[in-house]
Amino acid sequence: MGDRPVTVGVVGLGYWGPNLARNFAAQEGCELRWCCDARPENAHKAPDGARVTTDLGELLSDPELDAVVVATDVPSHARLAIEVLRAGKHCFVEKPLAQSAQEAAAVAEEAAASSRVLMVGHLLEYHPGVAKLKEILDAGELGEVRYVYSNRLNLGQIRDQENALWSLGAHDISVLLHLFDGEEPDEAVAHGRSFMREGVEDVVFCYLRFPSGRVAHMHLSWLDPHKERRFTVVGDKRMATFDDMALEQKVTIYDKGFDRDFRGYGEWITRSGDITSPQISNEEPLRIECRHFVESVRSGSEPRSGAASGLRAVRVLEALQRSLEAGGTPQRLQAAGPVA
Repeated sequence: MGDRPVTVGVVGLGYWGPNLARNFAAQEGCELRWCCDARPENAHKAPDGARVTTDLGELLSDPELDAVVVATDVPSHARLAIEVLRAGKHCFVEKPLAQSAQEAAAVAEEAAASSRVLMVGHLLEYHPGVAKLKEILDAGELGEVRYVYSNRLNLGQIRDQENALWSLGAHDISVLLHLFDGEEPDEAVAHGRSFMREGVEDVVFCYLRFPSGRVAHMHLSWLDPHKERRFTVVGDKRMATFDDMALEQKVTIYDKGFDRDFRGYGEWITRSGDITSPQISNEEPLRIECRHFVESVRSGSEPRSGAASGLRAVRVLEALQRSLEAGGTPQRLQAAGPVA
C-alpha cells in the first residue's frame, strides 16, 4: 500500500453512518472515497468530497477502494459484510456483527478466506476510560475481580427492529469480554418486558456467570428517568467505576473492602480508604476507533475488536436472547473454538 491514503467507503447514512463518515474523512492517512445509502434523501449527509451513490455495487467494483464500512440496519450486517469481503475489500461492521452466532461465524470465515481485515464497531473498547479501567485490572490494582455490574439507561428512542438487549447490551457485553480477556460466560439469564411496543423489550435485566467464578449483571433500558452509562467493578482489594456520563472523573478507584481483623479475632472489618481518579484523555472514542481500523488495514494486523471479538459478543447476546424468550430460563454456553 505504501504511503498512499487508505481509501474508505461508508454504507448507510442513517443515524450512525454520518458520524463514521465524518471521522474517516478527518483521519490522517485516510481518504473517504464513497458514501452509499439506498435512500437518495440521505445523500446530503455525506461529507464534502465523497462520491455518493445508492448502489453498493459501485463501491465494490471500484479497484481503488480499500475498505468498506457497514453502518446499515442490524439485520443486514452479516449479509453485507460477506458481500464486501468477497469483493476483496477490508470491512468494518457496526455492532453487533450479526443476529446469530451462525451468521457471525460465517462472516469470520469469509474474512479468513479472503485474507481481509474484519473489524466490529465495539466502540467502548476504544474509549480512553475503558482503556484505563482495563489497565487498572491488568495491573492487579483491584485484586481478584469478584463481580461487575453495568447500567445503560435512558428515556430514549423506541426501536422496532431490535430490543434493548441487542441495541444497548452489545456495548456492555463487548466491554465485559474485553475486561475479562475474552473469557466467555458459561451461563446466561435474561428477564425483560415489552411496554411500549409488543414483542420488543424496552427493559432487560441480564445475569452472566463465568467459569472463573466472576459474575456480571446488566440493566438495559430506554424507558428510564435516568441517563446512565456506568460500569462498577468490585475486586477483593479495591473497587472501581467507569462513568461515561461524568464530565470529569470518568474512572474512580475506591480503596474499599473487607480486611481480616488485625487483632486476630478471625472476623472481617470494613476498610474505607482513599478515593482517586486518574487522568483520562478526552479524545473522541469514535475517532480512536476509526484510526485503529485504518492502521489495521495498512498493517494487515488483527484489530482489537476483530472477528473473534465480534463472534464472542454475538454468542453471548444469542444465549441471553434464548433466555429472554424462555421466560428467564438459564442458558448454558460452551466456549467457542478458535476462529479460522
